[in-house]
Amino acid sequence: MSITRMGFRGRKHQTVQPFVSTTVNKLDAKGRVSIPAPFRQILAQQNLRGCYCFPSFVVPALEAFGEDLLADFQKRLGAVDPLFSEDYDAQAQAVVGEAQLLNFDDEGRVRLPDEFLAHAGIKDRVLFVGMIQKFQIWDPERFEPVRLERIARARATRLGPGGAA
Repeated sequence: MSITRMGFRGRKHQTVQPFVSTTVNKLDAKGRVSIPAPFRQILAQQNLRGCYCFPSFVVPALEAFGEDLLADFQKRLGAVDPLFSEDYDAQAQAVVGEAQLLNFDDEGRVRLPDEFLAHAGIKDRVLFVGMIQKFQIWDPERFEPVRLERIARARATRLGPGGAA
């Protein structure tokens, strides 16, 4: 599956691969973790040698993404909220103001800031969950009940009221 669309600064991406699958990697003693190779390839297609990342304001995890999602967010935010409104400021602060660009080292690792690790409760293992335009970064144990709830919610949404498909 791939998506053709305009990326950041009007660059057209012929094929933007979605972030898919779930992977667990080890966090080293310096707080570095290897971003899954398929995710790095997707980010490289967006001319980015790293990823944007911020502590989620919804779940105890980190939200990570590339240039394409940042451009989409910027476009949507500008279309919905006036530039000098409180709603614009709140959304921009929650995403852009809290985000950091985490650059890859030569081995494809990023250093997760201490405050990000604390927010997500990450200690020694890091779980990456592909979510099409973004990926989330979790502590594997914290994620398991969320994974089960999300699957149950998807099943209930699919079945709808009364359980009919």
